[in-house]
Amino acid sequence: MTKSGKIASIIAGPLAAILISLFTDLDTNNPAVSKTAAIAVWMAIWWVTEAVPLAVTSLIPIFIFPFLGILGTKEVAPHYMNHLVFLFIGGFIVAFAMEKWNLHKRIALNIITTIGSSPSRILLGFMLASYFLSMWMLNTSTTMILLPTVLAIIFKLKQVMDESHHKKYSTALLLGIAFSSSIGGTATLIGTAPNLVMLQHYSNAFPNNPEISFLKWFSFGFPVSLIFLSITYLIFKQIYCRFSINIDKCTAIFKKEKEELGGISYEEKVVGIILFVMAILWFTRANIDVGAFKIMGWSNLFPNPKFITDSTVAIFMSSLLFVIPSKQNKGSMVMDWNAVKNLPFGIILLFGGGFALAEGFIQSGLSDWLASSLTSLKGLSPLLVVIIICSFMTFATELTSNTATTQLILPILIVVAHVTDIDPILLMIPATFSASYAFMLPVATPPNAIVFGSEMISIKEMARVGVILNIVGVILMTLAMFTLGKFVF
Repeated sequence: MTKSGKIASIIAGPLAAILISLFTDLDTNNPAVSKTAAIAVWMAIWWVTEAVPLAVTSLIPIFIFPFLGILGTKEVAPHYMNHLVFLFIGGFIVAFAMEKWNLHKRIALNIITTIGSSPSRILLGFMLASYFLSMWMLNTSTTMILLPTVLAIIFKLKQVMDESHHKKYSTALLLGIAFSSSIGGTATLIGTAPNLVMLQHYSNAFPNNPEISFLKWFSFGFPVSLIFLSITYLIFKQIYCRFSINIDKCTAIFKKEKEELGGISYEEKVVGIILFVMAILWFTRANIDVGAFKIMGWSNLFPNPKFITDSTVAIFMSSLLFVIPSKQNKGSMVMDWNAVKNLPFGIILLFGGGFALAEGFIQSGLSDWLASSLTSLKGLSPLLVVIIICSFMTFATELTSNTATTQLILPILIVVAHVTDIDPILLMIPATFSASYAFMLPVATPPNAIVFGSEMISIKEMARVGVILNIVGVILMTLAMFTLGKFVF
């Protein structure tokens, strides 16, 4: 964005809010409705244009809601540090531990060397490594981790491939790790920020509905994302890998990197065990219904099972890393605070800003006003509604932050669910997944931007393949919600 465009966007946000407040009266008996709508428009403009850092925009409710008499600061502030934020923090600490001791690199190299024996299989290896790592780490980190190895292979292959094949295969490897990390992030609750945003909005709006546990999310997210990854790989194989070459130089790179890692260290084993146990505890915490049978979760061993959430597990397991001694660094623990001081607090604030705005919708009466305004939607086919939602979220997030867009859209979908008598899960899950399924433009996701920064991919090529995957994503999510979704949720 140009400097003049940024200034215009900065001015446009509060100006739009002032104009809406002064000249719009959505509810004559409740002026707070128009005021909240004005703030929502202000935040939407700043979030969409990113003229102001997303985290700064997210702080607006803390000072503006009290000034306008919508909510007090004491009521707004807790939304910025709820239990799901701690699930995010706990997951991040374990991810940082993987990075510190190179466990992430060992996992990636083992996957790649196990699978890779031809151009298409090397591509599959990288895609699987990116997919798996992004289940537990930020997709940005996953892409950054794999990029140097991909670039090294691209450089080596230039010596044994003709120019046209080399360009195609380079594109496949770079887009493969970027797209796979976005897809993998939807497999688990902690894989990407919109997942946790959806969970918080759902639990706030429907506290009496059955909980969406880590296992329940995984039971849907893993098979759907794995199918999407498989389709993506087959498309890439058909477009980019219709040739054969000598890959000895590629395997030499992998072997050299594995040799540099050496044998698996004590610290890697500790982090790996922590990650494994944490995942098992997440999967088995809540009761598991298997037809007429119910497998009791381990949380029932404690006085009040409802007090224990996935966040409890995340913080407990990640805290152990700070008390288990390191053998490599005598006198230190496996993790120290310096290793996690770069926690993405910007995303945490973005969480809070959306949750606070949603609370403003409820307390001001804006949600009720939206419900009465959307009564015309009653009677619409759920299938049509899901297709519209998936399409909108997929293509809207090509130009906007997927987390910010999810924060803006989910409160509206909650209202739509009430008005149309459609199960809110049927609307909110597709919207959340589709927010991560934007593949056409570099600005759509951080992984897209990272691989585009290699200057080896054109926007035209990214868009050509990306639009196919966008459409596949819409179709897949729609089918998944009316088949597997009905069984899981």
